[in-house]
Amino acid sequence: MHCCTNTNWDQSEESRIADKALDCAFKVHRTLGPGLLESVYHKVLLHELRRAGLAVESEVVIPVVYDGIAFEFGFRADIIVEKKVIIEIKSVETVLPVHKKQLLTYLKITGLKLGLLLNFNTALLKEGIVRLANGL
Repeated sequence: MHCCTNTNWDQSEESRIADKALDCAFKVHRTLGPGLLESVYHKVLLHELRRAGLAVESEVVIPVVYDGIAFEFGFRADIIVEKKVIIEIKSVETVLPVHKKQLLTYLKITGLKLGLLLNFNTALLKEGIVRLANGL
């Protein structure tokens, strides 16, 4: 798990939201285990996040602005929690560098500061968590 070491960051609203979201993700993984489709984890995690009282948006279009024009052509964040934290869900054998780059790009384009890449296809979910920070 990649985590920022700045103590001020640990106290941020984003960090508190991420902690709640991770609690929900751990519950989902403990209940369902590895090996299901991403779409299953996505829907069930949305349910758990809402049950935890968090405001969530699913499949959020992330436009790319180029030459003053917003292009909305397929970038979609899996989940955005409280308009502060992006969660990208995977169910893959190995998280690849491109998965991390994708999340970092989403953070840069949106201006959000924290993203979680969650790979549910692991024996222990903690082995499948990548925490990325933008601009810290």
